[in-house]
Amino acid sequence: MGSYRPKDQLETHTVTNQVPPLEDDNLWLGDTALREGVLREGGAWSAQRMERAGARLGSTEVREWGHLANRFTPELKTFDRFGHRIDEVSFHPAYHQLMTLAMDLGVHSVAWTAPKGGHVVHTGLEYMLSQVESGVCCPLTMTYASLPALSNHAELTETLRPRLLSTQYDSRCLPNGQKTSCMVGMAMTEKQGGSDVRANTTVATRIEGDGYTLTGHKWFCSAPMSHGFLSLAQAKEGLTCFWVPKWTPDGQRNGIQIQRLKDKLGNRSNASSEIEYTGAWAQRIGAEGRGVSTIIEMVHHTRLDCTLAAAGLMRQSLAQALHHASHRRAFGRTLIDQPLMQNVLVDLALEVEAATALSLRIARAFDESANDSTAASFARLSVAAGKFWNNKRIVPVVGEAMECLGGAGYVEESILPRLYREAPLNGIWEGSGNVICLDILRAMSKSPASFDIVVAELELASGLSPFFDDHLDALKAQVGALTEANSRQFAQDLALALQSALLLQHAPEYVSGLFCASRLGARGGYQMGTLPLSSD
Repeated sequence: MGSYRPKDQLETHTVTNQVPPLEDDNLWLGDTALREGVLREGGAWSAQRMERAGARLGSTEVREWGHLANRFTPELKTFDRFGHRIDEVSFHPAYHQLMTLAMDLGVHSVAWTAPKGGHVVHTGLEYMLSQVESGVCCPLTMTYASLPALSNHAELTETLRPRLLSTQYDSRCLPNGQKTSCMVGMAMTEKQGGSDVRANTTVATRIEGDGYTLTGHKWFCSAPMSHGFLSLAQAKEGLTCFWVPKWTPDGQRNGIQIQRLKDKLGNRSNASSEIEYTGAWAQRIGAEGRGVSTIIEMVHHTRLDCTLAAAGLMRQSLAQALHHASHRRAFGRTLIDQPLMQNVLVDLALEVEAATALSLRIARAFDESANDSTAASFARLSVAAGKFWNNKRIVPVVGEAMECLGGAGYVEESILPRLYREAPLNGIWEGSGNVICLDILRAMSKSPASFDIVVAELELASGLSPFFDDHLDALKAQVGALTEANSRQFAQDLALALQSALLLQHAPEYVSGLFCASRLGARGGYQMGTLPLSSD
């Protein structure tokens, strides 16, 4: 019997018709909607900065960091090897590399340090970062958003501000005074209350001045490796906001124990946790009993990031679908040349462009809010609508993009499974859909003029589309009969009106016309790929 020698390569393993990896893709230069929106809304000064950021974030190396940070998830180290309780979180080096890059870009700080358009540039930067890895966005968002709440304590703000705005990442677990930079987390949710934070049972006991001790369990604590947390607890006068540092003023570890890290669906590189306050030292922020009104200033800003992150995730899903369809062939033609696939891809692109335009317009309102009460009212209502609607659209958008890749999009070697797991999160964080709708009702009840301010902006697009004009008339008519039970319909219609108005004013007619016809007109379908057949 003769000897058998296997071939170096099996004949059946010849590789053909496979899509090359999407690598070294400049996330700024390749995104017309993002570029035009940032320049239009006040960030023109940042063009070169954004181009450099887009190149770095879209590089093959940084994309790999995102993959590794999710594959090798954080680990809780409760004790050191000598038996001392340390409650520290260990991360893969890729996580630290992403944080170093993001802080160097100023994702967390530019909103407060830029001479103008800071929130717009912040939005553009985090929109691109979220396409690479969303887990690092959480601590960056919390740090960015903490400053408005902390401003209720002038002395503390003066101490923390330089380190909160530092662009040098410092992951060392040391007292704040020994670090080059500090990150902020949030610990509000308790298991018995969830979104109903007034049901919180954590107790705050005053010791002297603005110093308290906190005792209680927090069911969700974002970014437990942070150097301090904004938290709510029950003081003598009611629910109150506190700053709870990782270290006490005398340099001792504070009474904060990390009980476990959450095993989440997605956002796996971010170490969400449960923590226990065991007589933790804390400083009061704002007046006793005014905790919700104090922390809402932080939540208002985190909702902007929940809005933009959804747009960024949708954008990356679209980019992956377009790249695949441009290279893959089936039935004798490239996928992107096939009419039905074109219909799906164009539908996805319309959704992404509308979400991006709305996020950046809201960001401009945040920039203008400091000196313009009208802009503040617009921001208050529009960010709730944007947060609600962008996050209602993201799950079907990412799912449809995954289907464009077929089976290749369903395996972990593709980024689509990670994007899909991430998709529902920003709709849950900072108020789920129902909470946001109730918040819209509350805002309009507290300030009836806020809706009139939004309508005044919408009317800038009047006469540009019959679909839009009819939709705006119907939106105004809803207000008189608006109740809690039908507030989701109102939130949806408000967001669609804002998106349509922006596209009508700033996008090419073939974009705005098709968006209005498909989203506002009778042609609107319940699935992607149902655009009118005559569309370009």
